[in-house]
Parts: sequence; C-alpha cells; structure tokens
Amino acid sequence: MTNISQLIVQMQQPGFYPHAVVEEIELVQTHASYVFLTGNYAYKLKKNVNFGFLDYSTLAKRKYFLAMELQLNKKIAPELYLEVIPISDCHNNFVLGNSDNIVEYTLKMLQFPQKNLFSSLLEAGKLSSHHLVELGKIVAQFHNRAETNNYINNFGTVDNIRAAFEENYQQSQKYIDIVQTREQFEATKAYTDAFFSDRQDLFRTRVKERKIKECHGDLHLKNICLWQNKIQLFDRIEFNESFRFVDTMYDVAFIVMDLSARKQLDLANAFLNSYLEYTGDWLGLLVLPLYLSRQAYVRAKVNSFLLEDLQISEADKREAKKIASDYYRQAYQYTQSKCGSLILMSGLSGSGKSTVARHIAINEGAIQIRSDAVRKHLAGIPLDESGPDSIYSAQMTQKTYDRLLELGITLAKTGYTVILDAKYDRLALRQPAISGAEDNNIPLKIIQCTAPQAVLCDRLNKRQNDISDATADLIASQQKDAEAFTTAEQAYLTTVDTSQSNWQEKLKLEAFN
Repeated sequence: MTNISQLIVQMQQPGFYPHAVVEEIELVQTHASYVFLTGNYAYKLKKNVNFGFLDYSTLAKRKYFLAMELQLNKKIAPELYLEVIPISDCHNNFVLGNSDNIVEYTLKMLQFPQKNLFSSLLEAGKLSSHHLVELGKIVAQFHNRAETNNYINNFGTVDNIRAAFEENYQQSQKYIDIVQTREQFEATKAYTDAFFSDRQDLFRTRVKERKIKECHGDLHLKNICLWQNKIQLFDRIEFNESFRFVDTMYDVAFIVMDLSARKQLDLANAFLNSYLEYTGDWLGLLVLPLYLSRQAYVRAKVNSFLLEDLQISEADKREAKKIASDYYRQAYQYTQSKCGSLILMSGLSGSGKSTVARHIAINEGAIQIRSDAVRKHLAGIPLDESGPDSIYSAQMTQKTYDRLLELGITLAKTGYTVILDAKYDRLALRQPAISGAEDNNIPLKIIQCTAPQAVLCDRLNKRQNDISDATADLIASQQKDAEAFTTAEQAYLTTVDTSQSNWQEKLKLEAFN
C-alpha cells in the first residue's frame, strides 16, 4: 500500500522532479484526484477510491485509467497531455520515473496558467459572449466528428440512461436533510421517473438519429481553457463508459448548467444558440432539461462526497456543503414546467432581424432559429460556405419555413420561448405560423425590423463572417415582394426601426414590457 500522505509531501518538494519547478508547488484536489502544479508541468494522481461509478481502488486500475485519460484527451488537446510515468518506492523514498517497485502512476501534462481556465476568466470578468459563441462552434465540431457505432448507441436506451440516474439518487440519499431537502429529492426523482416513462419514443429517436456518441462527459468551465489563442477542451471522462457514451446534449447541458449556476444566463444562451445553429440539433432541446437537472445533481453529489473525505479541511467541507446545497436546488428547479411562446421576426435583409433576435434571446432566455441556418442544414451545406442558387428556390424556401414552424411549435409546446428569425415578408408565410400558435394556445409576437434603404445596403455590403448569403442587390426585389400586415396580424405586431439609437428601449417598452 502506498503511504499517500508521504507521497503527497514528496510531490510538493522541488527535488522530486527532474526539471525546474516553482518555489511553492500547489496541490489541487477533487473527489477523485490530486493535481500538483509545478510551473511548466502538472502531475495528476488518482485517489484510491471506489464510488461505484468510479473505481480507482487498485494500482492496476489507476494505471489503466491514467492511460485511458491520456489516450482520450490527446485526441482533443494533444499539446496538453504528455505521458503516464511510474512512481517507485526506493528504500522508503518515492522516485519519479523509476520502474523498480512501482507503487503509483502519474499523468504528466503541460501546465497552463490557471487564469486561462474558463472558470477563472469568468471570475475575472474576461469571458465574453464572443468566447461562448466560439465555444458553441467548437463543441459542435467536436460532436460532429465524435465516434458512434452500435455499441455506443446501446448506451442511449432508456434502461441504460435511467440506471445512471438511479445510481445518483441512491448515492445521494444519505445527504438528505444535510445538503438537500427531502421535498427537493422526491420532486427531482419524480420528474426524471416520469420523463423516462413518458418519453421513451424521444430516446429511441435520439438513438436512431445517432446522437449517442463518444462525448466529453464532464464539460464544465474548469475543463475548458483558452490556451495559445485557442479554446481547448480537456479532462474527458475515462473512468466510466456510460458517462462518455452519451447523448450530445449531455455535454451541452454541463456548460449551460455551469454558466447558469454562476448566474451567467446571457453567456449560457449565447453558447446554446451557437451550438444549436452549427449542429442543427434544435430538437435536442427536448431532452436538455433532463440532462440539465442531471448535471446539476452530479455536481451536488460529488461535492457531497467531499464531506466524508479525510484529506479535506473543515473549511473546505463547509464550502463543499454550501456548493452541494446550491446544486441540488438547481437540479430541482430544472424540473419545473415553463410556459413557452413564439416570436416571429420580419423584415428585409439587412434590417437587423438577427441582431434584434439575438438581443431578445439573451434577455428572454429564448432559442433563436435562423432561416439561413435551417436552409443550409436542409441542403447539407456547411454554414460557413455560400449556398448555390438552387437552395433559394421557391420550393426550398417553403421547405425552410415549414421546418422553422415545425421546430417553433414543437419547442414552444414544451416550454421554450422560440424566435423564428426569418423575413416573414409574405402573408402566405406568416399565416401558418399565426394559426399554429393560436391552435396550440401559444403566446405570439411579431417583431418587424425596418431601416432606410441606404442603411440596408450599407449593412449588407459591410457584412462579414455571417452565415447569410444575402447581398445588397436583393433589396429591390424583396421590397417589391413584401406584403403589408393585415389588421388581424397587427394585433401581434411591434415595429422597430433599427437605425434609431433607442431601438432597444422601444422594443422593451412596446413588446416586452
């Protein structure tokens, strides 16, 4: 057996390492590992623990899972993950890199400044919506490339997913009336039980659409960094296949939940809408509340575990108790029903529809679905590429608006505020949306964006790095084809001149007061 206390002491001494280290080596602990920050490199030890879902209780298992961690993370952060190194006991002295009498293994990683973690950038006020939009694109690319096969797909069955939830509830029961109330526990569990019972077709659809992939599994802000001017994902789950072979929305939920827990709802919205736009997986929102609750519950559970860790100070235990309590409350809140609504944007190209829609999305926590993105996903064209004229045919336009409305009604019925960001310049396009909202008792708003023609043309001529293919030479024909709003439609209508500096105040006063 390794004398872990003695090893920890030695790994905090400069002489343990064959390279220069900082004057004071920092030790960072989680419920399952020790990480030593030496300056240029970080070294991770697995704790000798068995939580059921995670088992590092033997040297052989710790070696295996360190090797797995190296292999999995080299795929997404090859610059950060270096090698697994043995630690030997030589006459009661621990030696790094010696293969005689091996007693532990450590994972050597390139150390980046902790201030570069997304969690640290957020605390320093340096994490912007731009970072989260870019993160949405990066996670979308990661998921699009992620492996899936019949074996991985099997992890998407109701029975397999439910087993992980049940394990969470079983392992957290002993903390009832310590860090969560019985009412919260029972209500959260009742919600997930009903979800698995009532939504089995949804899980089968996710499997059929091959949304169960080899994902990250623990994608919160402390496992994302900005390094060498690039956003890097790291520290993928290696210890449990059922945490890694998951629905892609499982990963998405971790980031949204983590930002929401930190009261950064605007950043969570920016990330979510960016991810959805680049994947086209808007129907993944149907399973998102389940995974949001699950991820908050897991963070609560692992913080609860720290209350029994003998290596954790009493001050750290008090902090862990508070954090766990907050996460249990958040997990419960995700189970509460919401009233959805539908917002139609309207206006010519360059009128500021997407800018206004983005503003509404952030302020209302809404899902913004752009017709440009839907059109290109339907055509199988990458969003960053220009589309051929064929995708702008009347037939393709009708198909795009049909899909927009299908998504809008489906999501609004389940509690989302959905913005259908399109021109909606003709009565034949608007009426089905209005009828759909009325038939399903969904609250509806229409936001018409306007601006002088010179402003429209100037905006389109200056537009860069946007998924829209619209150009200024289309304005005249769009103006000709546009149809005025009927008296019935005007009951839902707010018109905003986006060339005016006070358009945000006008929008709030007239549409969202």
